[in-house]
Amino acid sequence: MIGMRIRDARAEDAARLLEIYARYVRETAVTFDYDVPTQEEFERRMRNTLERYPYLVVEEDGTAQGYAYAGPFVGRAAYRHSCELTIYLDPRAKGKGYGRALYEALEARLRAMGILNLYACIGDPIVEDEYLTRNSEQFHRHLGFEKVGTFHRCGYKFGRWYNMIWMEKLIGKHRREEDGE
Repeated sequence: MIGMRIRDARAEDAARLLEIYARYVRETAVTFDYDVPTQEEFERRMRNTLERYPYLVVEEDGTAQGYAYAGPFVGRAAYRHSCELTIYLDPRAKGKGYGRALYEALEARLRAMGILNLYACIGDPIVEDEYLTRNSEQFHRHLGFEKVGTFHRCGYKFGRWYNMIWMEKLIGKHRREEDGE
């Protein structure tokens, strides 16, 4: 991981991060987006995330190789101690430890914010194919996430049905706020 650095995302990263994401949209069922967002839409998404949550970039020798961010889990007040995580890596950056490094940095930031539960919504193949494998599930499991739910045949892309799974990782102690703990 020589030359690897994790930093906060900036507006000027949008074009490179969108380039990474676009491949997932066009060539995989990792995301259920059908169309690559415009750069303006992608920038808007980044700004919305950065208003409340961390959005991190991993770079190697000054070039972004991937990114990870947190977002609201469900979006209701009672879920304020939980969030959903998202990660995308340039395919050439896989296997270098960048995904783990991004998630560890993201988890540390979220713990400092009082987040206790992390969730990942993951496309899950009924049968692995050229568009979707179980790599994401295995990655999350390796980092301490557990599968907590399956939605069957809820995503349709490339003429195929895919399941979606939720994975969860608890990173803090759950206390009653009225006890002051």
